[in-house]
Amino acid sequence: MDSIDQKISIIMRQTDYSREVALEKLQVFDFNEINVIKDYVGIKEKPTNKVTSVNQEIYKQIRNRLNTAMRDYNNRVSTQDDNKQPQPQPH
Repeated sequence: MDSIDQKISIIMRQTDYSREVALEKLQVFDFNEINVIKDYVGIKEKPTNKVTSVNQEIYKQIRNRLNTAMRDYNNRVSTQDDNKQPQPQPH
């Protein structure tokens, strides 16, 4: 129980939480006082970036470039096809 009291006192020194609120927050954050203080201050958890090898990154960039080029090409072709639609001849 001494460990929980220490954590509560740390939280109370770093925040304006009362003893009861500090205990509640500790329970919410699985008794991690650092996360309680980060929540109080407003620090959000950073998303972790997946580490990729150089080869994976190269092929990812190539795929993205080819996908963009193909999408642009298809858009140009469909626009040209729309412009080439035969106009109805007046009778």
